Amino acid sequence: MAFVLKTFGRLQLVDEEGNAVAFPEKGLLLLAYLFTTDQGSADRTTLARFLWGEADRDVALSTLRKVISRIKARQIDLGVNILSSQGNVLTLDRGALSSDMLLAGEGEEVEPFSRLRQLVTLMNQPFLEPVHSHSRQFQHWLAERENCHNELLANTLRTASQLAPSRKDAELLRKAAVILFRTEPKDPETLQLLIKIFKAEGEVELLRSYFEQRRSATSRGSAARTGSDDSDAKFLRPPSASSTAKLEASLPLEAEDIRIAIPRLVLLPPRNQSARPQAGFLAASLVEDITIGFCVFNSLEVIAPYSAVQIGHQVETQKAFFERHCVNYILDTRISNMGDEVTLFAQLIFFDQNQIVWAERFSLDRMDLARDRRVVARQIALSVSSEIERHEALREDLNPVAYHRYLVGRRHLARLTLPNLRRVRKEMKAALSVSPDFAPALSSMARTYSKEWLLTARGDIDLLQLAETFAKQVTGMRSDFADGYRELGVAKLLQGAFDESAEAMEVAESLAPHYADVIADYADTLVHCSLPAMALRKIERAIELNPLGPDTYFWTAAGANYALGEFEASLDYIGQMADPHLADRLSAANWAMLGHQDKARIFVRRFREGNPDFDVDKWLSAVPSKEQWHKDLYREGLKKAGF
Repeated sequence: MAFVLKTFGRLQLVDEEGNAVAFPEKGLLLLAYLFTTDQGSADRTTLARFLWGEADRDVALSTLRKVISRIKARQIDLGVNILSSQGNVLTLDRGALSSDMLLAGEGEEVEPFSRLRQLVTLMNQPFLEPVHSHSRQFQHWLAERENCHNELLANTLRTASQLAPSRKDAELLRKAAVILFRTEPKDPETLQLLIKIFKAEGEVELLRSYFEQRRSATSRGSAARTGSDDSDAKFLRPPSASSTAKLEASLPLEAEDIRIAIPRLVLLPPRNQSARPQAGFLAASLVEDITIGFCVFNSLEVIAPYSAVQIGHQVETQKAFFERHCVNYILDTRISNMGDEVTLFAQLIFFDQNQIVWAERFSLDRMDLARDRRVVARQIALSVSSEIERHEALREDLNPVAYHRYLVGRRHLARLTLPNLRRVRKEMKAALSVSPDFAPALSSMARTYSKEWLLTARGDIDLLQLAETFAKQVTGMRSDFADGYRELGVAKLLQGAFDESAEAMEVAESLAPHYADVIADYADTLVHCSLPAMALRKIERAIELNPLGPDTYFWTAAGANYALGEFEASLDYIGQMADPHLADRLSAANWAMLGHQDKARIFVRRFREGNPDFDVDKWLSAVPSKEQWHKDLYREGLKKAGF
């Protein structure tokens, strides 16, 4: 029986009918390695190092002997002799086993498009996907293999692109070019080949020209505002070596943690929320064309599509990925139905502040969209690049030390606990010590005091007055800064000044109509203004804009539903919180109103463990609610629960 070793996708052994055959994983990895050696042979010491690195030599060799013993037993069961040993050497019988391994020098005589089709099929899957090894030898070998694959693909693609392709072959060239770009997004030769294959010279030149003209105009405008005669483009200029050295010396931080001036963008794959599957293919092609347009800009870094696709399907790890790889901007796209029309909704998110800076909806129902998709792609690319440029221009004069401290502090606001609020305050004070008028840090200081007031539930008016003081300082300095009005609105709300709070929130939303956090706090204000239906519409909009948002979004939605008498819906939103303990009071009230006293008392006990002196009437007298019915409903639920 003939067997095949599959290395692209899942590492596995399959029979001649394509069925997976059980085989030790370490044995499969040994077979893959031996395929790449000159004679299909290697000594035991080399193989042990390959599998387990520089671990204890005797232990590694002993473990290898056990692996070989299992391989031999399995070969007897299968009636084959793929791997044999003679003395200290193990040898692969290539006559008994074939493989999809891509080796240098193989397949050169195959017609280019046939070879390219094989490479695209294989390389559209990860190489050795489920295999994890910390061995340095394995990692070096893996890197060599991937470099070999990329070189084979690039050479075959260049050869095939010089031939006159059929329509089917042209699509194959496009697919191969995108795969190559995933692996070598910054290689100049790859970019040139990509542009040639996509026949995008005109689009690329237009985009580059437009971007450079806009950058020049921004620089001139900045010089005019500051009175500077410096005509050099200050916009997005990377920091000098001396300024970087000063920055690194002033902070006890890793150099890789310091944000450089060139913004980094990731384009997430479109999510299809429409009933029409074909819309997904069209939207994916649009995003592909948009990415190609961006990759020619020297002033903007784009995360490679392969990584973008992978992280697009791993929602729970996206935030960590964006932070680790210093992503500043995210282009999020989704397909949905607006009545009978299928649309593509695109939004540009400034990740550092979780802010929507641009959003637009495009129809996918036009009959000529497939033909004109590059026109639409160009429109999106120009719009996004302009918004990034405008947004970066607003931040170009920031003190880098202050901005970095601010970013570090902002991360702790994602999870509201008293220790986290103190960490935020510490970082914001550090930012303000070097840049006293830094508005984002001042508004964040205001936020820490209002959130501390909520978490402690002691009715400490001094905290709210501090929050208001910081917020007014911001609005006095920056009348165009939405966060200042937002924090002023929160502080006023918690002091019971409902009309002033709503007015400040309305100004904040008008200044930043796509800023999810502002909309979420506006929704919270509307809850306390005893307008839960309006509040629910606002918070659902905020969650739509920021589906990976903080717990406060879901807490606000839960409060709005409670006020509407939708107790099960309220519990559902609490269940979406990363830390539902924060809403234990509300959970207890919901369960009590649903008649589940046993469940309600669980939350009462848990809340009292951290707040033994909590008093319902004292707390309700401090929590602002414009209408008495609203307070009465909350009191009823809390009393029924056992508070």
